[in-house]
Amino acid sequence: MQTTTPEHPAGCTKRRYEVTRADLPLCCPMPDMRLWDAHPRVYLPIEKTGRAVCPYCDAEFILKDDEP
Repeated sequence: MQTTTPEHPAGCTKRRYEVTRADLPLCCPMPDMRLWDAHPRVYLPIEKTGRAVCPYCDAEFILKDDEP
């Protein structure tokens, strides 16, 4: 049985995620999330608005500005 660790958090358990351009293309669940108990991977368009919501788990993704 796989357990949740800081390196592999449970898939889709948080409700809000801050991401950077380094995380693009954005998908939910993200690559560092545990996938065996998560929904199918879906790619989310966040580049234009800076915000995206997953249609499966309602997780909200906010694109952080990389510039100081």
